[in-house]
Amino acid sequence: MFGLALRSLRHRAGGFLATFVSMVFGAAMVMAFASLLDTGMAAGVPAASRKSLVLMAVVVGGWGLIMVAFSVTSTLTLVVRQRASELALLKNVGATPMQIGRMIVGETSVVALVAGLVAIPPAALAGRGLLSLLTSTGRVADGVGYAFGSYALGIGLGVTFVAATAAAVITVRGSVRSRAAEAARSAASGGGRMSRKRAVAGVAFLLLGAGLAVTTATAMRGKGIDAMQTAGQTSIWTSIGFALLGPALVGRVTAAFARPLEKAGVPAYLTVNHVRHRSGQLASALMPVILFTGIATGTLYMQWIENAATTASGVVSTADQKTTETLNFTVIGMLVVFSAIMLINTLVAAMTYRRGEFARQRLVGLTPPQVLKAVAVEGVILTVLGVASGTVAGLFTIVPYSIARTGRALPDVGAGSYLGVVVIAAVLTLGTGLTAARRAIRTPAVEAVTR
Repeated sequence: MFGLALRSLRHRAGGFLATFVSMVFGAAMVMAFASLLDTGMAAGVPAASRKSLVLMAVVVGGWGLIMVAFSVTSTLTLVVRQRASELALLKNVGATPMQIGRMIVGETSVVALVAGLVAIPPAALAGRGLLSLLTSTGRVADGVGYAFGSYALGIGLGVTFVAATAAAVITVRGSVRSRAAEAARSAASGGGRMSRKRAVAGVAFLLLGAGLAVTTATAMRGKGIDAMQTAGQTSIWTSIGFALLGPALVGRVTAAFARPLEKAGVPAYLTVNHVRHRSGQLASALMPVILFTGIATGTLYMQWIENAATTASGVVSTADQKTTETLNFTVIGMLVVFSAIMLINTLVAAMTYRRGEFARQRLVGLTPPQVLKAVAVEGVILTVLGVASGTVAGLFTIVPYSIARTGRALPDVGAGSYLGVVVIAAVLTLGTGLTAARRAIRTPAVEAVTR
């Protein structure tokens, strides 16, 4: 099956492009932050500088690992779902679930290995840039030399390979367990049904976020900046919970707005039907919108609340507080870039796969503008649902932290930052979806159907 995996990769390299890009960026990000450990552990580094470097590497790199795992799982799930008909055919000709699983895991392992090697040069440049940032902001002493060694390579390559392989195993379990006839029906319907394990995991993450929120508002009240230890995690776990429940969220929202949308014209009617039958695929695109909105909003406003509380108390910011501020803004910057790449990859892969669907719509009478309008309506649904879910996830951090630091549930901070997050999420979702769809319909309809 490993030989089959290599041949399959050779003939469907484009299908794994989104997964490969996610792995390259994820590996580069993990290596870049892991290189701060190489730098901090070198001889002659001052204790304060070593503390800042290790803290940045462990905290930001750790959350980066989670983002990498979700990104790879998201794109890989889309790839496997797009191959549902192929997997059903393999089962019909006698392939066992174990053989199909080994083939997909083998494909993913090869992609992960190549992606990790490709990521080394940009990781070294990014790590050097991180050190320059910490030096320019006074978090690391001048004269500390940059090192890119065993920590960066070992952690970066190891994490990428393990995360990718684990994501492949998780992704294929549900796909290969069903019988051949069931797999064929799932391929035809789009496989929008959410598994029970995914639902349980989503609820578990939401409960974890709720528990941390209560802890922040009660046990951490009056503890100062230490409250970030629990508050900072809350929006992350809650965003992951909502992201896992994506298929159910898409289905519920579509059902609520189905009647008015179906009366709004042909594009809206087509969108409703597509969303109903492809909620699982759309949930993959919804995931980065929720993660971006929830984590960016929660982390950004948590820092604004801390800055306002420090100013109101008249206390001069300490070195630890400044390091924490730099760390938080680094998380946000990393999140913006990574979520953008994750969202673009997912939407481009999804739209490319739908080239045949768009062609069939045009052959039965739809014009290209109508097809694009349908994609736009779909993008609006994803944007509204993703931003709404992410906003709720962000509030799980904002409200408890505001109570812990100021005694008020709602912070006295402007809405400018939130509006900026919403605008970025909308531009990424709508802009990427429409651009990819426009490229997909450039192919003549008859040619696209026969591919």
